[in-house]
Amino acid sequence: MTMVQEDLRALAERAGRELEDAAPLDILKWAADTFGKRFCVTSSMEDAVVAHLASRVLPGVDVVFLDTGYHFPETIGTRDAVEAVMDVHVITLTPRQTVAEQGAEYGPKLHDRDPDLCCALRKVKPLEEGLTGYDAWATGLRRDESPTRANTPVVGWDEKRQKVKISPIARWTQDDVDAYVAEHGVLTNPLLMDGYASVGCAPCTFRVQEGEDARAGRWAGRAKTECGLHG
Repeated sequence: MTMVQEDLRALAERAGRELEDAAPLDILKWAADTFGKRFCVTSSMEDAVVAHLASRVLPGVDVVFLDTGYHFPETIGTRDAVEAVMDVHVITLTPRQTVAEQGAEYGPKLHDRDPDLCCALRKVKPLEEGLTGYDAWATGLRRDESPTRANTPVVGWDEKRQKVKISPIARWTQDDVDAYVAEHGVLTNPLLMDGYASVGCAPCTFRVQEGEDARAGRWAGRAKTECGLHG
C-alpha cells in the first residue's frame, strides 16, 4: 500500500467514526469537499435517491451505471430519465464482452450455471476499471436491507479497490427512503411498484414474498446474496 493509500484508509476510518450519526447530505458534503471530481456515485437505477442527494451538494456529479446487458427495460428507462432530468453526469460502463460474446466463450446462460463468474465478468471487473479515476465512490447500501449489510459503515475503506467507500444512507430504513422519494419527487424504477424489492439483472431477479427481506428476490434459491461489488 502506497503512502497515499494509507492516508486515504486513515481518512476513511476517521470519517466513518466522526460521521456515523451525520445526515446523508452532510456525509455527501464531506465527500464533495474532500474529493471533488475524484468522487462519484454508483447507481443500479433501482432508485435515484443517492444520486439526487449528491447532486444537491455537488451539481453535475458523476453517476456511474453498470449496463450488464441483462437489465430490465425499466432499469434502462430509469437511467435515461435520471440523465434527462437530474443535475448529474451519467456514465454507463459496459463489460468487455457482449452477452453474445460471453455466451460464445463460456456457453449460454452462464448466470444459471456459474452466477459468481457471470457477476465477476459483467459487474465486478467493469466497475473496477470504471472507478480507476476516482478516490471515493458512494453507494446506496443500507443496513436494513439484509444481514450481510448490517454493519455497513457510512464511510469505510474498500480494501479490494483501495478506495474510500461512502454509504450515506446506510442508517436509513425503507420508510426513510420512501419519505425522501415522496418529498423530492425522486425517480424510482417502476419495478419497485410491481413486487420487486431489489432490482438487478433480469435473469436473476424475482418478486419477493411479504415479510421477506429486500434482497430475497436476488438469486432466489441459491446461497448467493451479493454480486461481488460489495463483498
